Amino acid sequence: MDSGARNELTVQGIAASQGIAYGQIFVYLQNEIEVPSYQVEPEKRIEEVARFDRALVVTRQQIAKIKNEVEKNIGPEEAAIFDAHLMVLEDEALIGETIREFEATGRNIETCFHQVSTRYVQAFEQIDDEYLRERAGDLRDVAQRVLQNLLGQAENALNRLADRRIVVATDITPSESASLDRSAALALVTDSGSRTSHAVIVARSMKIPAVVGVRDLTKRVRDGDWAIIDGYDGLVIVNPSESTLFRYGKIQERKKSFEARLLEVNRLPAVTLDGVGVSLMANIEKSDEVGQVQEFFADGVGLYRTEFLFLNAARIPTEQEQFLDYKRVVESLAPKPVVIRTLDLGGDKPMSGNAELFPKESNPFMGFRAIRWCLENRDIFKNQLRAILRASAHGKACLMYPMISGADELARANALLEECREELRSRNVPFDAGMEVGTMIEIPSAAVTADLLARQSAFFSIGTNDLIQYTLAIDRGNDRIAHLYEPTHPAVLRSLRHIVTEAHRAKLEVSVCGEMAGDPVFAPLLLGLGIDTLSMSPAWLPSVKYLIRSMTMADARALADEALALGSAPEIYARCEAFYRARVRIE
Repeated sequence: MDSGARNELTVQGIAASQGIAYGQIFVYLQNEIEVPSYQVEPEKRIEEVARFDRALVVTRQQIAKIKNEVEKNIGPEEAAIFDAHLMVLEDEALIGETIREFEATGRNIETCFHQVSTRYVQAFEQIDDEYLRERAGDLRDVAQRVLQNLLGQAENALNRLADRRIVVATDITPSESASLDRSAALALVTDSGSRTSHAVIVARSMKIPAVVGVRDLTKRVRDGDWAIIDGYDGLVIVNPSESTLFRYGKIQERKKSFEARLLEVNRLPAVTLDGVGVSLMANIEKSDEVGQVQEFFADGVGLYRTEFLFLNAARIPTEQEQFLDYKRVVESLAPKPVVIRTLDLGGDKPMSGNAELFPKESNPFMGFRAIRWCLENRDIFKNQLRAILRASAHGKACLMYPMISGADELARANALLEECREELRSRNVPFDAGMEVGTMIEIPSAAVTADLLARQSAFFSIGTNDLIQYTLAIDRGNDRIAHLYEPTHPAVLRSLRHIVTEAHRAKLEVSVCGEMAGDPVFAPLLLGLGIDTLSMSPAWLPSVKYLIRSMTMADARALADEALALGSAPEIYARCEAFYRARVRIE
């Protein structure tokens, strides 16, 4: 090893998969596919379409093979990632639009497919929801494979690592991450990406550390450089000194011991040192994530994002299809509650198979989406409402509406829900007449009028991701201003306190289902402000529960009072971090 040959370099990224790795770097640079463009003679056009069909078949076979290998080597939940890839290949809109483009222009099928698939990828990249935005990677991955097969190019794979290496890449597609040699990949680092990318999901499943969003690292390192990858704090330390190596050796020992302690404590109730119980729930996107809810001992589901069922479909799912999906979750977790959020589709989350329902907008984040879209598409909305009502007969289902901006909007949604109740009663279809119906508070106008919304709601659920974004006028996806996205901004804390005050005055419970809820640094602040329930990704539950069992609620309330008196976000964050570090010692 020659770590002293170059100076130590520390780069901050986003912690994506926990763990610490040390080894040599392999820089994986994917080549951009060059797509030739030419005119196809009329007599060869039937064969050109047949060539497209053959490429789709070969791509299906390749992805099915990858799926089988992942299921055998990693597990069925991870293999399910590739169901989305296979569904892309069955997407009638994508395939049909490619054929129409070919018939209209006469250009070779690679050019037509590349143009159409690029439009679809760009549409998904505009989606506000981070998890759903990452699905653009699925489509890009499949499109690349189809183009490779059309052009007769070899697959781009990462299964040929000669020895154990840290893979550093601009980005990694899901199928590339699945082809990683588990015995050879020490860690994964990417210039772009997020915690919710499928590459990260695979890395977590393989239990290898991952750091993403490390801008331009591929241009700053070279093959053979030695590095430490810190998947806990999102750090990449290139050419570490001997003292840094020694320090990280000790850190790794402590982290492993602490993780084991977290999982052990997670089996115990979430009760503070002064005896206050806290409800910890899970956020899920798909019905097959029920296993994770149970595995991490969640008290139920605080947010079931139903749009995933629609976004991966070539057509609108029927009422019966939705009912069976919701029933599976509600029944599996009974008697624990399952909060089902109605569709958050719209300009920023278009269905690829129903583009006509989602006209292009210049500002989709503030446009025709979520409850606004549902109220204008009553038949589709009522199908979902009836499906949720029917599922409520099989356990404890709750319903909530997203993006409510005021009392009139909420009244219109509730009126449609009552119509659905009457329709089911007339058909003698069972449902829970007492099913609780809540409101998501994620727009400043909803926060300000919380007292009015409380009159028509059984509970509130605060979507902090959007509430922060809209309150501070910060587009989280804009790299130039993302640093201004501050959960501890005084305006955000005052909004949270106001929402809680008005909800509790009306005897309503309040949950938080945004990313703040799953961060153990922010959890005490939220509980101190009066939040009743925290809902988060299942894997985050152990860290939050551990902290709750290490603090008193009295101290959390004192922290909230102190934070509300402070004038800047950095000051408040520093106080929250100090609170956390005083109670959680990794040793």
